Amino acid sequence: MREWRTWPRRIARGWRRSLQFRTIVITVALSAVALSATGAFVSTSISNDLFNSRLDQVLNESKRAATAAQTIFDSSDVTGQAASLSLQRSVQSAITASTSSRLVALYVTPGRETGPNSAISFSALKLVDVISPELRKQVSSGSDDQSQYWQSVSLRDGQSAAVPGIVVGTPLSVPGAGEYELYLGYDLAEADRTLVFVQQTLLLAALALSLLIGVIAWVVVRLVVEPIRVAAETSAKLAAGELEVRIPEKGDDVITTLARSFNGMADSIQSQITQLADLSRVQQRFVSDVSHELRTPLTTIRLAGDVLFDQRESFPPATSRTAELLHTQTERFELLLSDLLEISRFDAGSAELETEPASLVHLVEDSIDEMGQLALQAGSELRLVALGGYFEADIDPRRIRRIVRNLLGNAIEHGEGRPIVVSIDSTATAVALAVRDYGIGMTPEAASRVFDRFWRADPSRKRTIGGTGLGLAISLEDAALHGGELELWSEPGAGSCFRLTLPRTKGRPIGVSPLPLPPLDADGEAQTHNAFGQQAFNGDKT
Repeated sequence: MREWRTWPRRIARGWRRSLQFRTIVITVALSAVALSATGAFVSTSISNDLFNSRLDQVLNESKRAATAAQTIFDSSDVTGQAASLSLQRSVQSAITASTSSRLVALYVTPGRETGPNSAISFSALKLVDVISPELRKQVSSGSDDQSQYWQSVSLRDGQSAAVPGIVVGTPLSVPGAGEYELYLGYDLAEADRTLVFVQQTLLLAALALSLLIGVIAWVVVRLVVEPIRVAAETSAKLAAGELEVRIPEKGDDVITTLARSFNGMADSIQSQITQLADLSRVQQRFVSDVSHELRTPLTTIRLAGDVLFDQRESFPPATSRTAELLHTQTERFELLLSDLLEISRFDAGSAELETEPASLVHLVEDSIDEMGQLALQAGSELRLVALGGYFEADIDPRRIRRIVRNLLGNAIEHGEGRPIVVSIDSTATAVALAVRDYGIGMTPEAASRVFDRFWRADPSRKRTIGGTGLGLAISLEDAALHGGELELWSEPGAGSCFRLTLPRTKGRPIGVSPLPLPPLDADGEAQTHNAFGQQAFNGDKT
């Protein structure tokens, strides 16, 4: 029963997905409609021809019988009851000899009796109930003895089964006895059997022809659709990265021309992708090699700079300032090299997670401790609102700390001295972190490019922290490496909110993020209290 119930769904799915199935069904359906219409027309034409042929035969026989009866009546001289009975037998014999029908009835026309000789009347039992009053009215009003009137009726055969028939009525005039009506009944059983045989033959022929059309359509459609299916499968494999697949080329028809064009396009795409891949590998190798090679001279410069920086108090003011600048830029250069190496690992696909059970709240507290002094110098207050996230999740602490430091640094850079709120919450499947600032915000165009490498919304804006321009790009890669998401909401004048959502268990789906985005305070008002508690940071944790 279950399999039967799934049939409609399977048929609907096949109709949507299979061009071959859809084409065959449409072809067979339209062919069946055409064959049905043709069969109905042929059946109707044959039925009409059979009926008209039988009607002409019936009318001719009835006319002969009526003429023979009228001849006997005209030559008779009925004077008594015995003579009437003799006349009746003679008329019956003449009628029987003139026609194939054995259903004969002779009635006196109502209202036209001229003598007592009504004994001439007789009737077959099967005609008693089938002669309608309308037919008798037509016959009784006939103008002459040659008038014929007929009516289609239903007769009973020997097994009491209903068969189609015709009753023909003719007015007769009996000298000395009045006006009479002659009725002859003819069954159409033979014509009906012929029509049924023809209809059955047409039905079987239509079914066989529909089946044959379906088979032919299947063969033709398979010849046409199969190359298309192969092309679709090949294009899907090509899109999945199997650049070596091609469509087989057979013959010189249109399908082969399509396959040849497709294969040429695939060759071109494969060549371009290979070139781009080689170029990307060369670029990644170049960045990695340069970063590694620069570490040695950078280390030397760093050592020399540290010596100069430690002795800057003994230098003249200009030299002391130069030593400080050298020390600061050397640190920034070292940080840039580290970020370039990290980016090259992501590009090469060699970055790996080192997960361990850790509390996101504790990691964020550590990062706030590190960034508290910078926030204080920028005039911003760091606030932590932790509704959840105290449990241990499978994360890479080093990468998460880097994400939090990048997000806090970005918020301090663009927060305009206003409070910065860090929210943490969790569900059964995910843990989320949101860093909300109430600074200048970003336009939609700037927000769409904020994760691009080395991109700055305002190039003329002075850096107060000294980032490398790769922090958010690396943070996005770190989030993706965890199977999480790093998203941004920002409005000009209302500030920005970065939301990081991570799975509680590595490899599990996140589901719905525990924190909303846009944030609940998207109007730009900073949080001042929370029913679940709040920690405020002004450089030192309280």
